[in-house]
Amino acid sequence: MNHPLPLSLYIHIPWCVRKCPYCDFNSHESKEIPQALYLAALLADLKLDQPLAQGRALQTIFIGGGTPSLMPADFYAELLQRVNQVIPIADNAEITLEANPGTFEYQKFRGFYQAGINRLSIGVQSFNADHLKVLGRIHSSDEAKNAIKAAQDVGFEKINIDLMHGLPNQTTEQAMADLNQAIELQTSHLSWYQLTIEPNTVFYNKPPTLPQEDRLHSIETNGFAMLDDQGFQHYETSAYAKPGFQCLHNLNYWLFGDYIGIGAGAHGKISTPATDSIVRYQKTRLPQDYLDPDKAFTAKTSAVLHEDRAFEFFMNSLRLQQPINQALFSARTFMASDSVAKPIQKAIAADLLLEQNQHWQTTELGQRFLNTLLNYFIE
Repeated sequence: MNHPLPLSLYIHIPWCVRKCPYCDFNSHESKEIPQALYLAALLADLKLDQPLAQGRALQTIFIGGGTPSLMPADFYAELLQRVNQVIPIADNAEITLEANPGTFEYQKFRGFYQAGINRLSIGVQSFNADHLKVLGRIHSSDEAKNAIKAAQDVGFEKINIDLMHGLPNQTTEQAMADLNQAIELQTSHLSWYQLTIEPNTVFYNKPPTLPQEDRLHSIETNGFAMLDDQGFQHYETSAYAKPGFQCLHNLNYWLFGDYIGIGAGAHGKISTPATDSIVRYQKTRLPQDYLDPDKAFTAKTSAVLHEDRAFEFFMNSLRLQQPINQALFSARTFMASDSVAKPIQKAIAADLLLEQNQHWQTTELGQRFLNTLLNYFIE
């Protein structure tokens, strides 16, 4: 019997030139990156995880960080070739690389494309020089524009721009100027999200002055209208795509699919129908520990218990604007759809959820109060 869940691969590259003050990801400043050692470790890690594939090919690969574009193109050419030898990569697989728009990185874009990477996610965050400085970004507005044009020139059709709003002292006009500039660059996908202050960041210890709620509301209202007018589909909480350009890798996350994670601090989730089990795991976080041959790659493993599966499924899937097939719930959680009948009915009564044609979908109110909706699925 074929495994019912699609399989993805996440590869974490933990290094960057400078850690941004808002960043709480597993990234580490380094002037010298041990490329050969890290490549060997990634492949050794993947070989240990190979049984988790359970005969499946990889439908998507996402290389995140850190700043993956710091690595040379031949690093990824060899990595992807070797990955394919361990776990087959589907012929039409989406392969994404996160990239910074600095000149040093975008000169490599042709090599990335030739290595088999077919989607770039470019971390612009803003086109405003003052905001870039406050955010600790090391690229200029012109470098960001040139990077996107360079990616298009070498053949990339799938390009995401990461763009923040609600920046320190940002006006509605400045936020719209950023968004308009991204749209003018004719990208196919935008991740447009509000800056939030996370623990263990510089901004958390020294909070900047962020816009008030009324301005944030103005920014979002105007932004939503602009994106809709330009043909971008709002398909996830902070993701917008032209038709046919949704991020397939992230859709697999949000629809409770399976993924193998390799690299320092990477996470994975694997389902096994034969044993009715769903397991999450995390790789050791610090690069020096990950590269230590005397230490295990996997730092933590935990089962997703039956009583937690509904919450985990809906925590991910209800971020999406699309209706969720009830059969998908059963296929991905190994639970009958009527096992959530009571919380579903409560959510419907509260006007947070709709049920129609064997599908569930959040209402506009449900999208606004997603945490309230999710609380119905906590046992």
